[in-house]
Amino acid sequence: MTTPSTYVVTARRTIAADAERIFDLIADPSLQPRWDGNDNLAEAPAGQRVREVGEVFVMTLTNGGIRENRVVEFAEGRLIAWLPSDPGDAPPGHLWRWEVEPVDATSTLVTHTYDWSRLTDENRLARAQATTSAELQASVDRLAALAES
Repeated sequence: MTTPSTYVVTARRTIAADAERIFDLIADPSLQPRWDGNDNLAEAPAGQRVREVGEVFVMTLTNGGIRENRVVEFAEGRLIAWLPSDPGDAPPGHLWRWEVEPVDATSTLVTHTYDWSRLTDENRLARAQATTSAELQASVDRLAALAES
């Protein structure tokens, strides 16, 4: 049985880069495959840089599938979250969130969260349950390597 606390998985790290640089890497979908720790993202067309709630960006997965990602939380330089779905479908309820908090001028605390507490698609439950903080940490660590380079 799954307990409510397992519905939300989080990873965090302080990165030796400024918040603006880090946020730009997250908010530009064409850059996401470079730091995706799940090795799930193949590519995204350029020109989709997210700037507000309500935008939708499109990704191609490594298995060839297409995902539309509806931005549901956004604060420039600080917060972005989206609900993925198959093209034309309503989101099934799992959310990916990134929070960027400056520590000082040259370091930033980054928190990555996967929340599947509202997931309604039973076909996605096994994958959601298998998503661990280690996979999220891999994304944060790859993001750090890119931002610090």
